[in-house]
Amino acid sequence: MKRTDLIRYLKQHGCELRREGGSHSIYENPAKGLRTPVPRHREIADLLAKKICRDLEVPEP
Repeated sequence: MKRTDLIRYLKQHGCELRREGGSHSIYENPAKGLRTPVPRHREIADLLAKKICRDLEVPEP
């Protein structure tokens, strides 16, 4: 999955960029108070994308 598609999907489900780290962006689901890092690669493996969604309690794409 492309990183831009994952970011767009997370934003559609109410997640926000909290801060930028060294090699990751930290996204938060403010409704649930959950945070998780999203790597800055152009392609993100499907399993990792599903894990990010599970960590933020967002439906899996």
